Order: sequence, then C-alpha cells, then structure tokens
Amino acid sequence: MDSRLLRTLVRVARLGSFSAAADELGYTQSAVSQQIAALEADLGLPLLRRRPVELTEAGERLLEHAGPLLLRIDAARADVRRAAAPAHRLTVAATPLAVTPAIALRLARARAAQPRLHVELRTASRDGVAVEVATGRAELGLADGITAPSDPLRLPDAGPMSAVGVAEEDLVVALPGGHPLAGRAGLRLADLVDAVWLQTSLCPLERLRELLGGGFREGLAYTGDDVHTVLNLVRAGHGLTLLPASVGEGVPLLGPRLVHRVELLHTRLPPGPATQIRDTLTP
Repeated sequence: MDSRLLRTLVRVARLGSFSAAADELGYTQSAVSQQIAALEADLGLPLLRRRPVELTEAGERLLEHAGPLLLRIDAARADVRRAAAPAHRLTVAATPLAVTPAIALRLARARAAQPRLHVELRTASRDGVAVEVATGRAELGLADGITAPSDPLRLPDAGPMSAVGVAEEDLVVALPGGHPLAGRAGLRLADLVDAVWLQTSLCPLERLRELLGGGFREGLAYTGDDVHTVLNLVRAGHGLTLLPASVGEGVPLLGPRLVHRVELLHTRLPPGPATQIRDTLTP
C-alpha cells in the first residue's frame, strides 16, 4: 500500500473535498482523484462516495489504520535520518508542566557542558510530545502527568521509544483564597469529590474520576495550557484543580498518594550531544 496515496485519502476525508485536498497538497484535483482511484484499485473496494464526498464503510476502516501506519512510517524515516544527522542542534518537546525547577537546572548544566550546541525547547501536548519524538521533529521529549508513585505515564503508542521517569513531586490542591478549606494543612480528594473542578489538560477530570471511581463536578473547561490562566480561574472561583507543588500555590494533597511525574522520551540516539543531554536529564 503506497503511503503517499494513504496520505491523500486522509486529507480528502478530513476536508470532505477533493478540491480542498488538492489545494492543501499542492496537486491538481485530477491528480487527487487519480490517487484515490489507484488506492481503491489496489484494495479492490470503493473507499469514498463522490457526491457528497464521504467515506464508505471500507474507507472508514482503512482510516482507522491510516494514522498509526503513517506515524510509524514517519518514525522509521526519522530514525534512519537521525543516525546520520549533524549533532549541532537539539530540539526538546515538553508538556507545559514538564520542565520543573530541577529539570530546568539539569538542562542548564547540560547546555553549559556543550556551549556550541543550539538547544530549542518547545511546548506540545502529552500525545504531541510522543509524536514529535517518534517522527524526529524532536530528539528528546519531556511529558508530565498525575499518577501513583513510580507508576509510568499513559502515553500513546507512537512507535519504538524509551520512556524513563526523571522527576516526581507532590501535588497541591489549588483553591480560591476565601475557600473554607484553604487554611488546612492538607486535603484528601475524597473530601472534594462533590466540589466543582476545572477541566484542563494539566489536570484532566477523567483521570481523577478513574482514581476515585466518580464524582468531581465539572466547572469551566479550559483548553489552553497556561498555568497563570489556570490559577486566575481558580482564584475567581471557577473550580479547583491539582498542580505540582513547585507551582507554589495550594494545600498539600494527602490522599490518595499521587504525584506529578515527568518522563523523558527518546528513540535510539547516536553517540553525541543528544545522548549526553539525555544522560544529564536522567537522575
């Protein structure tokens, strides 16, 4: 199965239009139609209805496989190129809360040891970090999440890569200043299941419900990843949330025993600066 044809199918399915897909891919509409026809001929099944443009049942099944297949192809291409790539630049993809104070210091030490290496740090979602590393757009990734102590994070299967824990810290419950529990020495989640909580990517309510089997009424949903915005929303009474203790605002979480965990993601790295920085970031 030609991956180029599969990418064209994904684009047409996403846009719902042959002409829009052609514009985005830089092809003619005729070329896009020919590619879809070639893919259908290869499989011996129609994949798209033309008017209106929509997937057939066979097309929907193929589309389910397309994402993982294309990601693995991109990961393989990146792995081959990485082995021969010049080692003067390094990109690190990180989730918004992954660069804790301790990790920032380790990264500073690593850069000081290799002053000629240009390091770029960019933010991505947890799934996005895994994809960035798998496809070679980043040599290293830092992903964070809420988990039980020493338990690994749940990361997408983006291809062969290693994930090692590099930091764990306690969590705090972020509360408005006038909240009746704000003065406590510590809190348990079981005492807060009926409270209103922010829905954020930094602290997904699905994870808390999974840990305690329900509860956690959803207040405002924030789709961004800026910690200051989250804290402002908490202060204004839109809902509670959990944050790493290093953020500095909140009541310590006493139970259940949960931590903010950071993992370092990488594929096979050739000897050189990327390997040295990986080793420096790993405690």
